This record gives sequence, structure tokens and C-alpha cells, in this order.
Amino acid sequence: MGYDLCLQAQAKRPYFIENIRTEIYSLEELCFYLYHNVCLIDETIMNEKLCDWIRDELGLPRLYRQLYEQLEKEDGAAFFVMPIFREAGYLTPQESREFQEKLAKLEIQSDDTKQKLRADYLVKEKMYARAVLEYRQILKRKNPGKLGNQFYAAIWNNLGAAYAGLFQFQEAASCFLTSYKLLKTKETFRKYISVLPLYLGEEEYQKKLDELRADTYLVQKIQEQNAKLCREAEEATKPFAWNPDQEEEFLDELKEQYCRSAKI
Repeated sequence: MGYDLCLQAQAKRPYFIENIRTEIYSLEELCFYLYHNVCLIDETIMNEKLCDWIRDELGLPRLYRQLYEQLEKEDGAAFFVMPIFREAGYLTPQESREFQEKLAKLEIQSDDTKQKLRADYLVKEKMYARAVLEYRQILKRKNPGKLGNQFYAAIWNNLGAAYAGLFQFQEAASCFLTSYKLLKTKETFRKYISVLPLYLGEEEYQKKLDELRADTYLVQKIQEQNAKLCREAEEATKPFAWNPDQEEEFLDELKEQYCRSAKI
């Protein structure tokens, strides 16, 4: 990267990036977001509101005019974001070429593929509710003639992961099962079997296994793996010395994380 320090003016009022629900205060922070989130560069960032913020808060009227002209021309994302990088001196020539190549590869993808990449990123960032919305939009306009079972199996699998992140385990199980029916992989089946006990009682769980005619040996291996993961998690928390004085801070952090993941 060209700059690690913030050399441009700081805004008094931040720009709110809706996709990741984060405020930025400088051109360098905007560059950092663009560079590391190529799949999130869309109309939520390329808009008049951002242009106005660059003019009014950062005091960059020339860059504002450049970006506004690109909005009207609709030439593509590269023509909009590259002037921002150049203004900040943020990228080396090599990084600039590599970034433009990434953008070019992304822009030739189908709308569904680009939206999946956005949703996958949101899951990675634990913004599960927004990811669910993105995945559901893809499934709503599903066109089997354009994209095959492998693509939609991945959508259902990742949607299941997003629901699990929201502790909506029944919905997660339904998604994993749908994914498994499309593309029968052991990993998807493992996820489905693993999530069932999180919302089913023991009797219902066994009944579900009987209905599936699940391979006994495979189920046993999945259960053993899950038990191992639980033991490892318990071991990892043993050295942790709980400080009662930190309880409120810890709970506030958990609440903040969950609220962030559940926001649309």
C-alpha cells in the first residue's frame, strides 16, 4: 500500500457504509474499504451521497466532479474507484494493476454470482441477517438454466450457516438438508446432522435419523467429531479466569456482536 498513515483531511461528520455498518472519516479509510472489499463495490458505495461527502466533508471538489461525472456515464466500477485511489496516493502501480484486474474479473460475473460473493463476505464478517437477505434474493429469482445445482447447493449451505449464526437452528437445518439434496456431500450432511440436536429432543433426533435412513457408522463418526469439538472448546476456556468486574463489559460486547449480526 502507498500509505499507512492518514495524510488527507479528516471529516467532522463520518460517512456511513451501509454494507458493513461502519463509519469512515477519511479518504484513506475509504480506500482501505474499497481495496479489501472488491465484491462490495456497488451502488451502495458508488452514489451521489458519497460524492457529496467527499466534496463537503473532505474538501475535495475536483474529485467530487470526477466521481459525479462517472456516475452519469456509468462506465463501470473501475472508472469510479480508481480516481479515489489516485487522489490518496494509496496504491503502488503494481497494486493498481492487480486491483483493476480483480474488478474486471468481477464485473463479467453474473449478477447472482456477484451477489453471492457479497453475501459470503457478510457471513465471514458475521453480519448474518444481511447475508440471509442477500441469499434469499438470489433464490427468489432462481434460474436453473443459468446456474447449476452446485451453485444453488452452495447458496443453501451458506444460508444455513447464516441462520446458525443467528441461532435459528431449525431454519439452518432445513437449508443444509436442501443443499444436501441438490449436491450430496458428506460435509453438508455432517452440518445437517450436527445442527439437529440443537433444536430437537433426543427422541425426535433419533426419529429423524431413522427417517433419513442415515448410515449408522457415518452418524457415529459425526457425533464423535462433534463431541471432540465440544471437549476442545471446554479445554480452551479452562485457563480463562473470570473477573466479576468484567462481567458487564463482556455482556455488552456479546450484545453488540449479536446486534451487529442481526441487523438488516
